[in-house]
Amino acid sequence: MPNIKSAKKRMELSRAARLKNRAERSKIRTAIKRVRAATTADEGKARLLEAQAVLDRAATRRLVAPNAAARLKSQLMKHVGKLSA
Repeated sequence: MPNIKSAKKRMELSRAARLKNRAERSKIRTAIKRVRAATTADEGKARLLEAQAVLDRAATRRLVAPNAAARLKSQLMKHVGKLSA
């Protein structure tokens, strides 16, 4: 446990950021699962748009590396493409 005032404050800020980041990562995983669980092409496209928005926001905030976000979006687009075929 920190004794210095600034260290205590830093610990609280880190805790708040950790909880926020954990929630955001959970949203990413949920969005990806929804796309992969889609059964029709229309449903897949709608879910894909949501997932892309979530991934873009996460990449902007550096929760996910930008290239990783691009790779995930590409994989999801490929998956939705197979649904329509």
